[in-house]
Amino acid sequence: MEPILNSQLPEFSVQAFHNGAFKTVTNNDLKGKWAILFFYPADFTFVCPTELVDMAEKYNQFKSMGVEVYSVSTDSHFAHKGWHDASESIRKIQYPMLADPTGALSRALGVYIEEEGMAYRGTFVINPEGKIKVVELNDNNIGRDASELLRKVEAAQFVATHTGEVCPAKWKKGESTLKPSIDLVGKI
Repeated sequence: MEPILNSQLPEFSVQAFHNGAFKTVTNNDLKGKWAILFFYPADFTFVCPTELVDMAEKYNQFKSMGVEVYSVSTDSHFAHKGWHDASESIRKIQYPMLADPTGALSRALGVYIEEEGMAYRGTFVINPEGKIKVVELNDNNIGRDASELLRKVEAAQFVATHTGEVCPAKWKKGESTLKPSIDLVGKI
């Protein structure tokens, strides 16, 4: 299996529910900006709305950093609309909700569960050149934290613009980074 980290985002074309309308989203829509593909198992479930609302609450912060968020499940775009219409929590979502009912995008990124017909909780941060820079994969009974994802995106954006610097554990925007050298070996 080829490593997915630093690979090019595969080509895709899916339907989405966004701002009260259906639209098509392709890999070309992600080019030229930072993006997050946020896979979750299914609409109308238990952990999923907590994660999607957490992302919705941080959405303006992501947008201010030039990042577009896309949630993805194997439900149809019609199911996304139905969930949006039925749930006060899901109505808070302003980012596109991508539909992957065939599992093609989920399979391409290695998060599809064949025997269940749904995706694992996979998170992919894609840079403006279309390369996958952060990959996080959780079992479906373990929810994610949008604050931690925000920190990871800040780190990915920092190292993308600061050649030769790396972000240590627990790094937060504005804190010191490291410049790897032989002088640091064994001192950290």
